[in-house]
Amino acid sequence: MRPAPGALTAARPFDRFPAPAPDPMNARTEPDLLLPESRLAAAALRLSDAHLDALEEETIFILREVAAAFERPALLFSGGKDSLVMLKCAEKAFGAGRLPYPLLMIDTGHNFPEVTDFRDRRAQELGAHLIVRSVEDSMRRGTVRLAHPGESRNAHQSVTLLEAIEEFRFDALIGGARRDEEKARAKERIFSHRDAFGQWQPKDQRPELWTLFNTRLAPGEHFRVFPISNWTELDVWQYIERERIALPSIYYTHKREVVERRGLLVPVTELTPPRDGETVQVRDVRFRTVGDITCTCPVASLAADAADVVAETLAVEVSERGATRMDDKTSDASMEKRKKDGYF
Repeated sequence: MRPAPGALTAARPFDRFPAPAPDPMNARTEPDLLLPESRLAAAALRLSDAHLDALEEETIFILREVAAAFERPALLFSGGKDSLVMLKCAEKAFGAGRLPYPLLMIDTGHNFPEVTDFRDRRAQELGAHLIVRSVEDSMRRGTVRLAHPGESRNAHQSVTLLEAIEEFRFDALIGGARRDEEKARAKERIFSHRDAFGQWQPKDQRPELWTLFNTRLAPGEHFRVFPISNWTELDVWQYIERERIALPSIYYTHKREVVERRGLLVPVTELTPPRDGETVQVRDVRFRTVGDITCTCPVASLAADAADVVAETLAVEVSERGATRMDDKTSDASMEKRKKDGYF
């Protein structure tokens, strides 16, 4: 029998209740990013960036929450694209020249000079307090010992970072990690608790319901806070394009000597010379992420600006760390192990 007009059917018991409005703090609010007109002509493809407003709002909220909840926070600043996006949001949150926490850089001594020069210049422009602590200082103290001179220092940053936390008594460190980068980072909360030894316990994380963050600490503990957790690589590049954020030059196409090794393009430098049997090529490349020279690789690219990178990012099938980081290829759990030991 057909139900009477207006009657509630068993198959659709909630039709009389309107769907809740999307929460702007829950990051992505527009699952369909392609504007209607872009479907008519692939050559005129144009992405909507309206969802960036919600992501930016969430990031600013978290940055302000850290300033309000902790006594001695610091913002981890490498000069890379993710930390520069966070810095732009921090400017909007507090105003230029008014950051309520210092910038902290853990320097391996093997960073690309284009990045460290840009880092110093950007911090000076903002009038921010930049603290740099070096893995080489930890090596001189004997707290870091390399297995051999050519070993990557990337994982050893954990020791230097924990020493800096103890030196300055930081109770919160704001980092630019995103969940789409790597499996271990996808498991982490936005406010990620660290115990008195600086260790992360993935099975002992506190829930984060709605936009309520738990900031309770015992003496000696601290938090790692990740305001752009819900951003993707594409979101970051759309935001860089929209806000016209300046980046180190190596993020865009340039010619560089490389060798092919284990499916990656390894830059030829004094720290990463070619091995026997490898052929040195000069290729047009750019870096999707930056870090220690000994484990960071470029990708083949002709992208000369942020708009070009956005178009390239739409087509990639491998995450930026999977495509560029040799240290993440040692095992499926390499990142999680480093994070348990105190890594970013």
